Amino acid sequence: MKVYLAGVVLGLVFPVAGMAGTYDLTVDRVRIDTGEFVKQGIGYNGKSPGPVLRFKEGENVRINVTNNLDEMTSIHWHGLILPYQQDGVPGISFSGIKAGETFTYEFPIQQAGTYWFHSHSGFQEPDGAYGAIVIEPEGREPFRYNREYVVQLTDKHPYSGDRIMRNLKMMPDYYNRQQQTVGEFFSDASENGLLNTIQDRMAWGDMRMMKADVEDLQGFTGLINGMGPEQNWTGIFEPGERIRLRFINSSAMTYFDVRIPGLEMTVVQADGNNVQPVTVDEFRIGVAETYDVIVRPKDARAYTIFAESMGRSGYARATLAPKQGMEAAVPELRDPARLTMADMGGMHDMDHGAMDTSGSGGGMGGSTGMSSMDHATMQGMDHSSMAGMDHSAMTMLEGGPSDPFYAPGSGLAPTAANGGKFLSYADLKAQKPLYEDRKPTREIELRLTGNMERYSWSINGVKYEDADPIRLKYGERVRFKFVNTTMMTHPMHLHGMWSILDVGAGKWNPVKHTVSVQPGTTVYMETEVDAPGQWAFHCHLSYHAAAGMFRKVIVEGGPDATQAKADLVAEEGGDA
Repeated sequence: MKVYLAGVVLGLVFPVAGMAGTYDLTVDRVRIDTGEFVKQGIGYNGKSPGPVLRFKEGENVRINVTNNLDEMTSIHWHGLILPYQQDGVPGISFSGIKAGETFTYEFPIQQAGTYWFHSHSGFQEPDGAYGAIVIEPEGREPFRYNREYVVQLTDKHPYSGDRIMRNLKMMPDYYNRQQQTVGEFFSDASENGLLNTIQDRMAWGDMRMMKADVEDLQGFTGLINGMGPEQNWTGIFEPGERIRLRFINSSAMTYFDVRIPGLEMTVVQADGNNVQPVTVDEFRIGVAETYDVIVRPKDARAYTIFAESMGRSGYARATLAPKQGMEAAVPELRDPARLTMADMGGMHDMDHGAMDTSGSGGGMGGSTGMSSMDHATMQGMDHSSMAGMDHSAMTMLEGGPSDPFYAPGSGLAPTAANGGKFLSYADLKAQKPLYEDRKPTREIELRLTGNMERYSWSINGVKYEDADPIRLKYGERVRFKFVNTTMMTHPMHLHGMWSILDVGAGKWNPVKHTVSVQPGTTVYMETEVDAPGQWAFHCHLSYHAAAGMFRKVIVEGGPDATQAKADLVAEEGGDA
């Protein structure tokens, strides 16, 4: 067997001269030091995160992955367009990499931008098995910069993924550190009146839900490039330089609100695809998403990169500075986010005693009585007709938030800490259309459903192990309609094909690989079905996917050879 050695420079992996396009990765047990705690985890080439893989658009790459664990592993190349057999999902695209074995991934690089890779086996990804991918374009970028840095975020928890999942199944609010207090009750009573506050608490109690259920998993330490807030990863710059920051959210469960006090950020890419530049003061990055921004610090001083969790339970921190050792002030965490009835999809306007759980939409009697409501019935609700939530039309209710991708009155609707511009999906426009603009051939509704009490998550009320695959036809254009009937945000990721997010911009709609769907909203995306084979489609919150919010997609038709291989996998048990 021929052995290849990859060159490693400053955490980057390049092919060795004379061995262009060949890379080596090992999957190892590693020691992870967050600055707050030390734990054993899983990494690549002896570290977590793994090395930054640098590819060139147009090249063919060969990646030898050696499994040094005592269990099965895999690597998924998140956002990369490749043959399905190389996608790295055990049970769907291949059988996995057994302990002690080496598997060689081989595929062409057909795109440019910022992406990442991670295990798709068990909870190895939240345990540390992830890394970044940077792909240089064949031609020139449509924007200028002098230097660049990967800024890879994650939420590192002291416990292993398996233990976290067991605890969530036992008690869904096990990790909720921000439940409402007596002091908050009196504060609300002072502001809203005692009777209104009591009625509000009773309504949430009758639903067996909590306003504080913004994040399933708290108690984590936020890391940037593997370093905790006290370890303070630092990127060096010269005043006046344009710096490209490649943000990647590799968290298991955490959305981050990112800002750099004192600097504006110009967003130039979303999920690896160029967008028309938009300058913001802050942006929210969903789990598995990437954003590339350009900043231009003009003063010879330090700036803090501050990534605050959406639920305000923790943060990651790093620094941009002219030299190592410089620091800037670290902002205080803002007040914890609280869900509102708007995040329940307008359920306070429904007669919950008459709610239909068959999927037909439920009773709409307009009663505000909630005493008979059971959270388990939520999965049958159809919010697709709610006013203001059809983003293809960008309709807004009077008095709603400035971001149309949140329910009007949502407690999660973001605002910039400095009162400035906060990025919205609605701001994203493609720099150049990737596909011809055409009408979809059909629409598929995917209702995001779940039961927080049982920590059960599903699509259309059916968990993955009980669901039939979604079957698509090669060459069609499918419009997916996500209806979020839960009170959680779900980052939905379709493998192997692009997701064209409908922001009402027609042919300029942005092209993404992960689409966040906020509570109580309906979001549309379209997909050109141009990749034969079998693909995964799931919520990218690790414990939601494991609990059942997952589907297999089978693309039928297309090139005969590829389809024959897809049929063979299905015959060998790929549908299991």
